[in-house]
Parts: sequence; C-alpha cells; structure tokens
Amino acid sequence: MVKLLHLSDIHLGSGLGHGRLNPLTGLNTRLEDFVAALTYCIDQALAEAVDLVLFGGDAFPDATPPPLVQEAFAQQFRRLADAQIPTVLLVGNHDQHAQGQGGASLVIYRTLGVPGFIVGDQLSTHRIRTKQGNVQVVTLPWLTRSALLTKPETEGLGLGEVGQLLIQRLMVALAGEIRQLDPERPTVLLAHAMVDTARFGAERFLSVGKGFTIPLSLLAQPEFDYVALGHVHRHQVLCEQPPVIYPGSIERVDFGEEGEEKGFILVEIRKGQTQWQFCPIPTRPFLTLDVDVSLIHEPPQARLLETITQASIDQAIVRLRYRLRPDQTALIDLPSLHEALTPAHSFSIHPELVTQLPRARLPELGLGQTIAPLAALELYLEQRPDLEPLKSELLMAATSLLDDQDWQKEGTTPSHPPGPASEITPIATSVQLDLLSMP
Repeated sequence: MVKLLHLSDIHLGSGLGHGRLNPLTGLNTRLEDFVAALTYCIDQALAEAVDLVLFGGDAFPDATPPPLVQEAFAQQFRRLADAQIPTVLLVGNHDQHAQGQGGASLVIYRTLGVPGFIVGDQLSTHRIRTKQGNVQVVTLPWLTRSALLTKPETEGLGLGEVGQLLIQRLMVALAGEIRQLDPERPTVLLAHAMVDTARFGAERFLSVGKGFTIPLSLLAQPEFDYVALGHVHRHQVLCEQPPVIYPGSIERVDFGEEGEEKGFILVEIRKGQTQWQFCPIPTRPFLTLDVDVSLIHEPPQARLLETITQASIDQAIVRLRYRLRPDQTALIDLPSLHEALTPAHSFSIHPELVTQLPRARLPELGLGQTIAPLAALELYLEQRPDLEPLKSELLMAATSLLDDQDWQKEGTTPSHPPGPASEITPIATSVQLDLLSMP
C-alpha cells in the first residue's frame, strides 16, 4: 500500500496580532507557532516514512508573503525533497493573485525544478512514481469564474444561471481527466474547493476571489480512491466511499476556530482500498472567558478575577468579555485584571456596557390592573436593590411631580415650595421613563 500524508491550509504568517515579539529570536511568537505546526507535520511524514505528501493549498495569507515567511516554508518542505518524498503543492485561493490567476507563492518550486515537487495550478492528472508504486493525482486548484467562463458568456445571466454553467463546465473538464486514468492505479483527487455539504468557519471570511460552491456528488466519484480537500479550516469527513476529507488547517487563525482540533491525515491506499486516520497537532489554545456582572450586586471585580483564576489560561491566547452596568464601570480595576491575565500568552479585554437591565414583569403591574403611581414606583424600587440609597429621594421627587400635575390641572398653587425636590426632578423623570419602558 502507498502511504500518504495529507495536510492543508498552512496560512504561514497569519494571526500575528495575537502574538508578541520573541526577544530571543526577534520573531513574532505566532509565526513561530505556525512554523512549529508545519515542522510537526514534516517530522511525522519522515517518521512514518510516507511515500507521498499532498498539500491542499493556502500556504500563506496571500500570494506575495514576506521573504522571511517564504524561507520558513521552504526550509520545512526542503526536508521532503532531501528525503526523496514526492510532494504535490496545490494552489489555493490565497496562493493566487488578486486577479485569480497563477500561484505566485508556489510556482517558484516548479521554476526552480525542485526534485519530486509538483505544483498543481490547473486541472490536470499527474502520474507519480513512489517507492511503493505509481499513484495518479488529479489536481483541482481553486477555480474562479474566469477560469471556466469568458465575460461574454455570462452577460445577461443571473447568479444562479452562472453557477449552473460553471458546474457544467467543471463536470465536462473533470470527466475528461477521469477518462484518461489508468483503472489499475490508485487515484487521488486533490482539490481546493468549497463543497456544498461542508461546515464552514473562519475561511468564509478569509476567502478572496470569486470562487463557487461545488456539489459533493461531482467529487465523490467511484474512480477516486481518496479525495483530499483543502480550503475549509474545520476537519470533517464529507463522504465515506470514497473518503472525501478536509484535514482542516494546521493552526488556529483566530477565535472563530477556538474549539476546532487541528491536524493532518495519514492515508494508506491501494486501488479499491483506502484506510485513513486523523492525527492531531499540539497547538496553542484559544480561550474565551465570558462573564456577565450586570446582574450581580456585589463588587464585579471579584467575579471577574474568580473567573480568570479558575480558567486554564497558562500560555493560551485569551479574550475576556464581560457585560456590566454603567454604575459598575468605576468599580473595575483594569491593572489588576491585566496582572491576573499575565500567565496567558496574550490577552485582550472586551467590556460591553448594558444600558438597560432586563427585568421580569411585576405581577402587580399586569394588564388590567389599576395601581396608584406612587405604589407602582415603590413596587419597582423593590425590584432594584441598586437604587436603595436613592429610594427616599426618588419617592419624594415623584410626589413633587404628581403634586405639580394636580396643580396644573386644578389651577391652584402647589402644596409644596420649590426647593431641594426640584434638584432631583431629572432623576425622577428618568425613573418615570424607565417605568414606561418596563415590559
């Protein structure tokens, strides 16, 4: 059997905003994390003595990565060339120019004639000789509308009609490749694509270019013994026969991938028989701490610190999100939160101000009930312990407002002289508005 290692979506150089400068190397620590994940994959390829490595596309965040990042990528893949392990580098959407053409970040390996390296930048079939026999690999890079259609062909067509035409063109082109296959040789389809049954994640927002969704039925054809996919960052199996598999990305790009396990696929294949396993990669965890202190009446700082100390934040990338009331803002000690989060690799703090507390309807204020305004205010204040220090003043102000209304209706002089009550009228007015807005 021929042993393959299938990895994808390296995105070397992504997520640097979650890192910091390593004073020993002068590099961003997140770049080091991505290099470590790639190194782990290559280490396993060598340790398992695989016969072929399949890379499913998206080597970098864009088609023109910095030289330092390109060098880090090349250093690892050169180890495969040194070990005489054939490697197929598929062009993904991030490996293309903005115009959707070429594979600027990968074609250099073909230009330099790196032994055993194949760059898949077009739909084509490659017959690869390995130590355990020949394998056929059909490469399907990220396709855009311009790759299959001319502009005049799409004039006057709706999006749905264009999509159908694209699928028809791809179906014909893929059928042409299948007809040329040797039916006796194990065959792999290596595709960077958005499949219609896949569950998407961060890659939906990372995508560039005008790609289109491909039906699973177009890829899961019996002529293929294994369908190696790239583009979707979440590991998933779309089909068992033949296996149609996304290995997922090898490192987390952002918090959108917080709960996803990262890894690669080891495959053993012969014609008509395929075995595979998902191999996790040890990666730096992302952790979100969500705290709602807007509903508590004790000091919020203690609740926040308790949440931090009880979480496993050591060397993790952490974001603290908490909801609080306006009156609690002065009670938050940011320096102490920073100190508590120090064990994390990096952290960010995201407060959210809640302008109106959610409240259950008071049974005494139900529809059809008649209750005096002051009694309604007293019932309301009983549900608001945070307003207890102002209770007497609020009731006094409400009484003043009601007396003023009675005076205006009857044309008599007010029963109370102007004085301190007028100074808190705005507070009482806000409470009236709050009462009116109660559910």
